[in-house]
Amino acid sequence: MKPARFLHLVAHRGDAAGHPENTLPAFQSALDLGVRFIEVDVQLAANGVPVAVRDPMIMTPDGVRMVGDLTAAELTQVDASEPARFGERFRGTCIPRLVDVLSLLTKRPETTVFVTIGNASIVRFGHEQVVAQLLEALKPFRPRCVVVAADLPAVHRARQAAGFPIGWAIPSFDNHTRIKYEALQPEFLFCERGLLPESYQLWRGPWRWVVRDVPTLDIALDLAAHGADFVATPDARSLGEAMRAHAATLAPPRNLESTIADDATTVARTTLVPRAQKI
Repeated sequence: MKPARFLHLVAHRGDAAGHPENTLPAFQSALDLGVRFIEVDVQLAANGVPVAVRDPMIMTPDGVRMVGDLTAAELTQVDASEPARFGERFRGTCIPRLVDVLSLLTKRPETTVFVTIGNASIVRFGHEQVVAQLLEALKPFRPRCVVVAADLPAVHRARQAAGFPIGWAIPSFDNHTRIKYEALQPEFLFCERGLLPESYQLWRGPWRWVVRDVPTLDIALDLAAHGADFVATPDARSLGEAMRAHAATLAPPRNLESTIADDATTVARTTLVPRAQKI
């Protein structure tokens, strides 16, 4: 019998529905939930240190500042507790360095991290400098990391310089974009769910599709039926629980070989399609 393929969950910015996004509590919670794939957004500090933050502009005690204007030491003192969402619950939580996020992985060697480079840093410092600084930070964690960016020269440089697996965050879902990634041959293609038309099929190739902004199981399964390999969500807890429950309904009898992964974030697909090569 042909085995069912798997749809995997990515905790986008950690378990961000219940914790301040891109912070150590968010990433630790995702690991505690058993999530095996995590995406972290990265910008470069003024002194070249990668930090885990999405927006290029942040609120500091001195007002709104550009991330690239502050050193890593200054950024790690900036509050990231999101009091508008969580009140005082996470008071004292600050922007972490990328290396601090990756250090959490020492407890979970099976975890893969998608490290997504912010466009603002590339515009400010240039892709050569940004990628060089990022690769230096990733060296101790190399087997577990995938470099992702919307900037083609940046991801190409990451592969060329150090042989990292790469992911391209596509700007649109059209034939012009398809020509580019067929030439690039990335291991992963990242796509915002809102870019997908009403009628579509994700193009197959040596890459694997990661679709972002997936809130519910029904949407995740529909994406799987159209060729998605991974779904990224800020609500890793809720979607992970739903995927686990769904996977349990598909589990074969105990005396048969199971095609259901035993982690809480993987669910067998309802469609049987050829599997792209896994890294």
